[in-house]
Amino acid sequence: MRFQNLIHASAAILFCAMSFHAARAATGGEPAAVIQVDVASCLAAAAADDMDKAATSCAAVIDNEKTAKADLIKALVARAALHARHDQVDRAIADDSRVLSLDPALADIWNARGELWLRKGDKPKAVQDFGAALKIDPNHEKAKANHKAMAREIERIGAQMAVAGKPSFNCRRAARAVEKAICGNRELADLDREIYGSNARTIREARNPTEAKSLQREQDEFIARRNAAYGRPGYDLKKAMQERLRRINGVDGY
Repeated sequence: MRFQNLIHASAAILFCAMSFHAARAATGGEPAAVIQVDVASCLAAAAADDMDKAATSCAAVIDNEKTAKADLIKALVARAALHARHDQVDRAIADDSRVLSLDPALADIWNARGELWLRKGDKPKAVQDFGAALKIDPNHEKAKANHKAMAREIERIGAQMAVAGKPSFNCRRAARAVEKAICGNRELADLDREIYGSNARTIREARNPTEAKSLQREQDEFIARRNAAYGRPGYDLKKAMQERLRRINGVDGY
């Protein structure tokens, strides 16, 4: 029995040796070494803002199936940041999206992609990503600031939509022909509301009560001229309202 075991062990050793030499013969030399993916050159090129070098070095890492997950994420994050700095927003979003598919627990990347969506003008997606970042890290300062700013922006847009096409006065009580004309035209209604709001702002910002009264008097005089001139040949209501708004806001629009 001991002799048979010895024979079996010797056969196993011989088989391993033959397999080793067969591998060498098949490759024509030493067994192939494990390919090492050089993520450092990608990170260095991205940090140096070298688009040309990063394009090749990062692609070598990202497109290599043998790249470890951690190195792949590093390369994608670095390339996304580089794309973002060079206003290649769509490419940056694509890289960040791939990162999040690999590891959805990265609050920084959710926030970064949210900022990219914002640059594209896609506010709903931006808010969604900022919210995702905060779910992961409620104390993420950038995500908190971004989410708060977007919440205010959405609130402002909602308020604007609520009053869009509505003038500063109640159309149900409109008696003058000019008021009915404003109520019947969304553009004129928006102009009227802008004039009213801008005039109210300038009065709030007046340096003293005397200046505030003077500003309100100008507005009252404009309304009186508008009411009296509407309907007369050559009177352009829209033009008159636009000129009034420019006068209130000044050349710089504020």
